Amino acid sequence: MSGEEPGDSHGADPVASDSHHHAHDHRGHDHPGEDGHRHDGPGHARPGSVHAWRHRLAQVVMPHSHDTVDKVDAAMESSRDGLRALWISLAVLGVTAVVQAIVVALSGSVALLGDTLHNVADALTAVPLGVAFLLGRRPPTRRYTYGFGRAEDLAGIVIVVFIAASSVLAGYEAVRRLLHPTGVSHLTAVAVAAVAGFVGNEVVARYRITVGRRIGSAALAADGLHARTDGFTSLAVLLGAGGVAVGWKWADPVVGLLITVAILFVLKDAAREVYRRLMDGVDPALVDAVEATLLDTPGVVAVGAVQVRWIGHQLRAECEIGVDADLTVAAAHAITVDAEHQLIHAVPRLTRAFVHADPHGHGVSDPHAALAHHRPASSSPD
Repeated sequence: MSGEEPGDSHGADPVASDSHHHAHDHRGHDHPGEDGHRHDGPGHARPGSVHAWRHRLAQVVMPHSHDTVDKVDAAMESSRDGLRALWISLAVLGVTAVVQAIVVALSGSVALLGDTLHNVADALTAVPLGVAFLLGRRPPTRRYTYGFGRAEDLAGIVIVVFIAASSVLAGYEAVRRLLHPTGVSHLTAVAVAAVAGFVGNEVVARYRITVGRRIGSAALAADGLHARTDGFTSLAVLLGAGGVAVGWKWADPVVGLLITVAILFVLKDAAREVYRRLMDGVDPALVDAVEATLLDTPGVVAVGAVQVRWIGHQLRAECEIGVDADLTVAAAHAITVDAEHQLIHAVPRLTRAFVHADPHGHGVSDPHAALAHHRPASSSPD
């Protein structure tokens, strides 16, 4: 093509140049799950609801609707799932902490007191996550053009700090009891409370991790790992009580130290996940899936740079494709639309993709050569 190549809108109004860049929000579609099966996306209404009837009517009048209301509904539905997980977790851990506090008052167990404090701290992590989910519902602004989904990643930092504090407290209590053994009474009640603490935390952990992964929230999944660490601490209390029962006063603090090490490993995993989100890290398999999907799109003859990142619990992509240099702008744009459509159906949690088309063919020079001196030197892929 002569003049400006397809997909190059440098210096132009990004809205006016939509024939070159195509940004298509697709949250209302059904996405294939990671297991390969179709599942309803978060934007689909529950059967029998008012929105369900409105959605069905919209599909009859205008199939495959992408109106603004559906986009907002998708984001809010996903946030509702996260908030529901937080409040249910808060209720379960609250009941667990109350039961343990009663036993602490009866037995004077310092170990159980530490475990109770851990459960209270874990329950309180619902506060920053709840604030993050509420912020994530806000629409983009002129200043925050990508919205407020990153609030979940900031909440993830707070959760990692909570996990670190729990490990420090667990280690401190274990060392203190090792140096200054403390007698414990009502060992049966302590053991029952320890089991209750483990069960309560494990239920919460599984629920948070499952919902966090389903809606793509690293912060909620990290919070589930935090609940699991407190469950391990509860087991330490149980084993310590058993040791005290047979006369081994050193058993509880030694096991407590071992559990502290286990908590540190969980801390490492949670911190790594949150760090990767903050640094726009994704599973390389996602990039492979994007590249393969683009190459399978009719009309795409080459794939250039591919960038994918999380914003909250949704994925966004920026891609470069090569198309026949003899195509018209309209034909090149149609290929970018089809490419994005294919991407959103093929990659779970991908809600938006910006596809840039470059002319490709024999004798075509680098269409971005004039920009080369503005770009940093490329590095080898990780």
